[in-house]
Amino acid sequence: MECMRLVRRFHRKLREMRIFVRAMHSTSHPILAQIVPIRRCNLDCAYCDEYDKTSAPVPLETMLRRIDLLAELGTTIITLSGGEPTLHPDLDALIRHIRHCGAIATLITNGLLLTPDRIRAFNRAGLDYLQISIDNVAPDDVSKKSLRVLDRKLEWLARYAEFGVTINSVLGAGVRNPEDAITVGRRARELGFTSTVGILHGHAGQLQPLTPDQRSVYERFRRLGTALFSFAHFDHFQENIGRGLPNDWHCRAGGRFLYVCEDGLVHYCSQQRGRPGIPLDTYTVDDIRREGARPKGCAPFCTIACVHQTAMLDEFRERPRETLNGILDRRRALDPHFRPPAAVGILSWLFLDRRRRGFFGKLIVSALRLKRS
Repeated sequence: MECMRLVRRFHRKLREMRIFVRAMHSTSHPILAQIVPIRRCNLDCAYCDEYDKTSAPVPLETMLRRIDLLAELGTTIITLSGGEPTLHPDLDALIRHIRHCGAIATLITNGLLLTPDRIRAFNRAGLDYLQISIDNVAPDDVSKKSLRVLDRKLEWLARYAEFGVTINSVLGAGVRNPEDAITVGRRARELGFTSTVGILHGHAGQLQPLTPDQRSVYERFRRLGTALFSFAHFDHFQENIGRGLPNDWHCRAGGRFLYVCEDGLVHYCSQQRGRPGIPLDTYTVDDIRREGARPKGCAPFCTIACVHQTAMLDEFRERPRETLNGILDRRRALDPHFRPPAAVGILSWLFLDRRRRGFFGKLIVSALRLKRS
């Protein structure tokens, strides 16, 4: 089992390197798309507006066609979300098809329906990553996604999963005990998972400032330690959000990030449904470029982390030296004794100088058989 995990992890990293290089050399394809196979959910968390109790699963053939359309647009990561995607009867087939199309396959789930057999089926289907948000230690009237309810599922994931697992802790309005985020994060890392922390948003994906106690927990969580190039070191947008301050950034939703609802329409994100509201069947590279470039009035107070993360890759492409220095500075702020690994110095020498970047970039693009666009 451990050997298979290492092999799968090595292959994932190679594919992720290809995604990164392609993102650096092409601006006309989506980096990440979230697609909804079913809107129904088996929970009713008080803060959530992304589910209902009645919707039927999107038919398998319709979903396969939508995955094909995303692949034709060049989408490199496809995430199945919801609702609760594990309620879809053909979920394994969807994961296999995403992998067949050459994309990274990820799944966002509440985890309640996970079993050892289900986890093994995900292994066979080729799932790359699974994410669960855990809102508290004990269930309450706001959320049943608690550590007490899900801990056995987490142990099964630690034992059987050959894919990467991320556990997201939550802070914000509705969370009664902010310290729960620390407990959840420590338990995730104890089991060998990646752990992150998110800030709950309102129904338009907008800011709900943290209280002083919540901000204190957030700062402590960030000091739990993460890999250098984890997106956790690019979550400085959340620092402003937690203080009720705007962020100055360009949202590329509708271009580098797509949200495809159960009706097959492309939206900016789960909280901006209806904009642009164009059918995926007719979405083109021109739409990607236009909508990705369009300023969004919701951007300054946006809390949607996956949209910020895709924008981070374009920021790295456009301002590599400033972006890398920002990552290193934030890491040093958390750990004054931190020293960058030697690989960072080598990559900096290769790619931060414009002439060397052009030469070595062409070599890598050629080696990975990528096309410029």
